[in-house]
Amino acid sequence: MDLLAPETVRDEFAHSLTYLNTANYGTLPRAAVAEVRRLAEAAGSGLPQGFGDFGRVEQVRASFARLVGVPADRVAVGSAVSTHVGLISASLPAGSEVLCPEGEFASVINPFVVRDDLKVRFAPLESLAEAVGPDTALVALSAVQSADGRTADLAAVRAATTAHGARMLVDASQAAGWLPFDASPYDYTVTAGYKWLLASRGVSYLTVSEEAQDAVTPVHAGWVALADMWDAIYGPLRELAPGARRFDESPAFLAYHAAEPSLALLERIGIDAVHAHDTALAAHYRAGLARLGHEPVPGRSPIVSVPGLAGRQGALLAAGISTSARAGTLRASFHLYNTEADVDRLLNLLEGRS
Repeated sequence: MDLLAPETVRDEFAHSLTYLNTANYGTLPRAAVAEVRRLAEAAGSGLPQGFGDFGRVEQVRASFARLVGVPADRVAVGSAVSTHVGLISASLPAGSEVLCPEGEFASVINPFVVRDDLKVRFAPLESLAEAVGPDTALVALSAVQSADGRTADLAAVRAATTAHGARMLVDASQAAGWLPFDASPYDYTVTAGYKWLLASRGVSYLTVSEEAQDAVTPVHAGWVALADMWDAIYGPLRELAPGARRFDESPAFLAYHAAEPSLALLERIGIDAVHAHDTALAAHYRAGLARLGHEPVPGRSPIVSVPGLAGRQGALLAAGISTSARAGTLRASFHLYNTEADVDRLLNLLEGRS
């Protein structure tokens, strides 16, 4: 398959703002919008196809698996990262120690914190590997921090967890879609589909290694988690699905119908090309900030946060530029539909020029 260049696909998107806010929510390609409209109209008309297509869900599962380098049978589909993390939390024995970075995203840590019988410990992201100890049962962290785009040394943390016999959970929500990310080394990964993967809320992915699958109880097992779901709609289950599909939630079909063309588009571009495009825009922005005398949080990801500028977010939105205010910073994030002209417009407004 011939890959597309990122700059050739901008017509696939119809947003009218200067949209620099993918870390908050990615925009749907036109093809994804059309799929949502088609399914919604069928549902409104009472047509059978308005129920939704499990075949589309399987296409999405397979496409995501290819993007993160694991077999499709290691991928479970769901609706929210916190639900996936809660599943892992519920499977930990009482007294287990869970290690997380300081300032980590709430959905990664709260499912452990709310269990009073777990020991949740925090350490700086930069020294997380050194904080893993003999009592650590699980390390849970994001590959890329939501607040400021800092990237974790996943290899160092994986080496530390292996040395101490601990498992590792990685949230790839701010990584998958722009960063070449390999989920295979980790016991668990969780990923929201509505950011860099360009779907909508209602799509999320859980990967579980073969070795870790028996350690997790599918406590929310419904009919879609069964080996032959159409023959086991009523009565107690006879057999769980093989592999990670036993952890599936019943899919939100509107969201999954949108996800299929979005992931297909990313595959046609290639994550390496998206990575080069996105990080080049971030570097251009960082250089412009330096000229203006602003110092962003250090890093090389397409998420760039500038301390002290959070108060500018509202005025920027009024001028047609979408960013986020996070943890006292102004956060801009750049994806394949953005250009240097978008970056320059933001810089001009920060400088006081329209």
